[in-house]
Amino acid sequence: MSALNFNDWDDAPVRTTPPARPAPAQAGTAAPEPAAAPGPTLAPVNAADKRIVGGKTDINQLAPFKYPWAWEFFLKANRNHWTPLEISMAQDVHDYHHKLNGAERHVFENVLAYLTTSDILAMRNIGLAVMEKMSAPELQIYQARQVYEEALHTWTYQHCIESIGLDQQEIYNRYRVVPAIHGKIALANRRLERVMRPDFDLADRDNLHEFALSYFFFAAIFEGCWFYNGFTPIFALQRRGLMKGAAEQLQYIMRDEVLHCAFGIRVVRELLKEENLSLDPAALKALWDEAEAAESAYAAYILRDPILGYNADLHTQQFRFMANRRARQVGLAEPFPGAENVLPWLDEQANLRKEKNFFETRVTEYQTGGALAWE
Repeated sequence: MSALNFNDWDDAPVRTTPPARPAPAQAGTAAPEPAAAPGPTLAPVNAADKRIVGGKTDINQLAPFKYPWAWEFFLKANRNHWTPLEISMAQDVHDYHHKLNGAERHVFENVLAYLTTSDILAMRNIGLAVMEKMSAPELQIYQARQVYEEALHTWTYQHCIESIGLDQQEIYNRYRVVPAIHGKIALANRRLERVMRPDFDLADRDNLHEFALSYFFFAAIFEGCWFYNGFTPIFALQRRGLMKGAAEQLQYIMRDEVLHCAFGIRVVRELLKEENLSLDPAALKALWDEAEAAESAYAAYILRDPILGYNADLHTQQFRFMANRRARQVGLAEPFPGAENVLPWLDEQANLRKEKNFFETRVTEYQTGGALAWE
């Protein structure tokens, strides 16, 4: 096979000799026509003219920024690079086969079954629905990184499944055949399906409201509650010294998801202000009620038999507490007034702030991800 040639995909013939220069004009012959004047120039981009959606400025010109915070998210994300191969899963193999009881294996397997599909859905939503409709490149460039990170998370779950030796076909198909897992995915698809269409016209105010509500669902509920809460059963095992490799993988994913959620919430806040838009309270209530029902059914299934230190009721209560937090961050009323933080250890567990033995594991701590402050 010949070496790759950069012209391999170009149908135009490759010139091997320089073009001949035209002969000088002879006396008495007409002078050559002057070269055509360059085309009209474009007006410089004014940052004030940029918009989150529906902007008319050049989408290919990054600066000047109107949303410098979006560029900061991109820089933070790139300082937070990791891969699942940097974390040993050897102890997890032993734990799964020799230490976990039936209820704990049921929890572990079904959390992975839900997450494997969820991150692919997240990747497609950002790539097909959200990123395509953003009209400021500083927003798009962070979302391009987010698409990569969702793919990285999917690789991480696959790495855990392969390392432990689970039946891949059976695990991956659970979201199709287990009603409690399928219910969450089906709800997400229904909430996001219309806005994924490339012909979804955001100049229509009703469509714009639907887009804002769908993006709020994706950022605040799907990523900010379901993902955050979804890792918790594995962290409960980690607190007892079990499945520590898989839990550490999820801690790294959690750091990415914190950025994803914070970015999405910031976009929703800015979009509502920029477009003088308010989310309909009745539509929000329906959204929260559906999300809670789906999460409660999921908790009842994966924790049908409670594990030491964790049960379905704690899982659902923590969802309500996280839902209130996310609503406040957008500036909305709490959907579940009075919900308490029943898992005070969760935030610290997710922060990955612990000492590592240099001789046992490579230090792969994030530089800045944990320093992100919710606004």
